[in-house]
Amino acid sequence: MSKLVTIFGGSGFVGRYIARRMAQEGWRVRVAVRNVNEATFVRPYGAVGQVEPVFCNIRDDASVAAVTRGAEVVVNCVGVLAEVRKNTFTAVQADGATRIARIAAETGVARMVHISAIGADDQSASQYARTKAAGEAGVLAHMPHAVILRPSVIFGAEDQFFNRFAGMSRFGPVLPVVGADTRFQPVYVDDVAAAAVKAVLGQAEPGVYELGGPDVATFRGLMQQMLGIVRRRRLILNIPFWMAKLMAFGFGIAKTLSFGIINPPLTKDQVVNLAVDNVVSDTAKGFADLGIRPTALMAVLPDYLWRFRPSGQYDTIKESAKNLRP
Repeated sequence: MSKLVTIFGGSGFVGRYIARRMAQEGWRVRVAVRNVNEATFVRPYGAVGQVEPVFCNIRDDASVAAVTRGAEVVVNCVGVLAEVRKNTFTAVQADGATRIARIAAETGVARMVHISAIGADDQSASQYARTKAAGEAGVLAHMPHAVILRPSVIFGAEDQFFNRFAGMSRFGPVLPVVGADTRFQPVYVDDVAAAAVKAVLGQAEPGVYELGGPDVATFRGLMQQMLGIVRRRRLILNIPFWMAKLMAFGFGIAKTLSFGIINPPLTKDQVVNLAVDNVVSDTAKGFADLGIRPTALMAVLPDYLWRFRPSGQYDTIKESAKNLRP
């Protein structure tokens, strides 16, 4: 365990899977997080002292330098889906990523892996997408041989996509969505982690990789698959974009009036993103170039969405009991 990797956001949804895999590879893993007490669950990923959470604020040079020093590779998994107080898109996804790359270069780090997102575009109408592109540019400016991974929507036991809508399906006969015809290419979180590990180990050529699973479906199609798994019949109601923008505007006012206490379920920037397909481009490098066969959606979803069924873990037993003869 002589080699050390620092994973920024290593206790997050994607970061924890990378941390576990790097521990299995025999590396020492430094998990850089904002709240160390909430990241202690990563310690059992390896032997005693192999995986350690440490405090880091990616908005501060000294904090980033402290956790980068001595690392052979750094991985940046930090990102936000919505702005919260000082953690704005620019501060986290553009300036934060650039800061990590700059300090990594200054301290002699050999390689960097950066988790971005499909749709990163400096010309996008979405601030999320623009700052993702700015973060990529900042990384490449200081670490030109970095590996950048752009996943589509990520699914897994801790995801905030299928879990969120499966939870919503428990209330009422209607499941509202924005952008029902927008296409997605969901990718399994552990497949993204496997790609990141290959990059850490130097088994991936520098450059940008777009990561999508084997299944491409519309938002409506994904919700239909999810409803089939949770055994619920719901009307999938497509909210027009103009109406979604009005709703997001109202939620934004509520957030302002509550001094940020209210967390909006929908933002204007998210509405913009939901109007654009989120799939791998034909010319992009991807899993095939990394020697990874991505996992199918239906091979994983039933493993963690069963808890949203009307009878939870007993739903399958009840279905089986119907087949018994009197």
